[in-house]
Amino acid sequence: MAIAFRRLRGCASALLLCTSPAWAGADDFRFEMVSTEHRVGPGVTIELLLTNLRTGEHVPDAIIYATRMDMAPDGMATMTTPVTAMPAEAPGRYRFATDITMAGGWRFSVAAKIQGEPETVTAELELRAAP
Repeated sequence: MAIAFRRLRGCASALLLCTSPAWAGADDFRFEMVSTEHRVGPGVTIELLLTNLRTGEHVPDAIIYATRMDMAPDGMATMTTPVTAMPAEAPGRYRFATDITMAGGWRFSVAAKIQGEPETVTAELELRAAP
């Protein structure tokens, strides 16, 4: 009887493993900046694409919960500027407004949760600002 129970338990475990959804990891998604060249000035629009690398499709409706714009590429990580989310114009595209106060290298950091995915997707993207 104990052997039959072990077999039944083993079969049930195998069945659960086979029917569990295959979760993607944060590495299965990528943020990309639409343009890495911007001008110094107020109200600069930063646009990102979020892509599911397994399917190649853009990911709509991600919850963006952390953003930061700083000058870390030029060794000035404490030089920051506020970032404001803007309405999306297309699924999988995320827009932000920021004031780029000086020419040079800027880093845009972002963190997002994607519905149904257990891990947070993060990115640190660099751009150049010209006068």
